[in-house]
Amino acid sequence: MKNTLIIIPTYNEVDNVELLLREVFGLYPQLHILVVDDNSPDGTADRVLALKTEFSQQLFLLSRPKKEGLGRAYLAGFQWGLQKDYDYLFEMDADFSHNPKAIQELYSACAEQGADVSVGSRYVQGINVVNWPLSRVVLSYLASWYVRILTGMPVKDPTAGFVCYHRNVLEAIDLNDIHFIGYAFQIEMKYKAFNKKFKIKEIPIIFTDRIRGASKLTKGIISEAIFGVIQMRIKQLLGHL
Repeated sequence: MKNTLIIIPTYNEVDNVELLLREVFGLYPQLHILVVDDNSPDGTADRVLALKTEFSQQLFLLSRPKKEGLGRAYLAGFQWGLQKDYDYLFEMDADFSHNPKAIQELYSACAEQGADVSVGSRYVQGINVVNWPLSRVVLSYLASWYVRILTGMPVKDPTAGFVCYHRNVLEAIDLNDIHFIGYAFQIEMKYKAFNKKFKIKEIPIIFTDRIRGASKLTKGIISEAIFGVIQMRIKQLLGHL
């Protein structure tokens, strides 16, 4: 798993970040991790900096001046990673909802099985979500169905945030032309990759809701996803996606 970068955006994740970093490095000592922190007031960045003395060759911190949303954090991380010549760049949550043990499967799908994008999918084999209230499961599942119907993209979990991209995909997508910041960001990235004929493969995972810290989901993020998909479809029909 050489030339692989895991990008982990953080905002107030001091209770999770050290535990997650130690687990990932314990499983995959050769991986590199970039934490993109949006000026967390709880000291998340300070915790990462303290760990850098222990993982000086593998752990990196990109500190941003303010909270600008998940999408902007990932875009900053993608641009940083592309400049450093990584071949595979991952998106991964900081709250343990994505099991680090699944990193190997996502990597293998791209590096060994011909996928350009691999997606850790909650819905490719039924519904694999733990500790979410039923209302949240229904909302997420219906959102996935809505995206598939409207876009024609055959991805059963288009809002998934556990993703491996080959650098060729990120180089082909104009990252400066990505407009959304929440769930719609995840849809936009996959839709643009699909529109450019890249191969997307879904890998079944079990998604476990966070135990520590607070969710960042807001009504604004949900609204962005609902109306953002319509905007994306119109752009695609007009040839502007």
